[in-house]
Amino acid sequence: MVVRESFQTQLDELREMLVELGQLAENALEEAIDALKNQDIDKALRIIDNDYRINDLEEEINDKAILLIAKQAPVASDLRRIIVSIKISSDVERIADFAVNIAKSVIRIGNEPLIKPLEDIPDLAETAKSMLTEAIEAYKEEDIVLAKNMADKDDYVDEKYGQLIQEILGKLKEYPDSTNQIIQLSFICRYIERTADHATNIAESIVYLVKGKHYDLNE
Repeated sequence: MVVRESFQTQLDELREMLVELGQLAENALEEAIDALKNQDIDKALRIIDNDYRINDLEEEINDKAILLIAKQAPVASDLRRIIVSIKISSDVERIADFAVNIAKSVIRIGNEPLIKPLEDIPDLAETAKSMLTEAIEAYKEEDIVLAKNMADKDDYVDEKYGQLIQEILGKLKEYPDSTNQIIQLSFICRYIERTADHATNIAESIVYLVKGKHYDLNE
């Protein structure tokens, strides 16, 4: 019984570490979009500098998960819980990487006057960020209803992404001197769209955790 309680404590610690990782990635994404809206180079640099915290925590999660498998030889739902923690931590770390990529694009754009008001891109980013927030909440609560709702939001992001890319790239002829900015803005849209994809991956992992079966929420 004592061994089981110790194992459960370590599983709880693993979950808490993963929730913390999700919050760090969410903050990085929010800060990156704020840096974009304000063309804040200093903030963009801080996002890049702070990325090591997320990378280090992901490594700690993976190390802890592997150690639990090696020492405890878990079966069934406990094994799924550990495997899912590794998969989710990878998706969250990728989202944090997208925040860093956005920050790098902000630096590359610099203080150049923007070719269009930044309304649609932050709105799209807010949807993607809310997907990450809900995915982490669904993981905490093992809530598959919340997880499955992710598919509708992902469809919305995909649709808006397609529209935005067409609009942005359509300005190449109108603003030939702003080719770099146009390319960077299109990259940013792509990073946001990929963020939503990885949030959906997290949702699929949660459904697998609870149900023990793989579901494709993008179908």
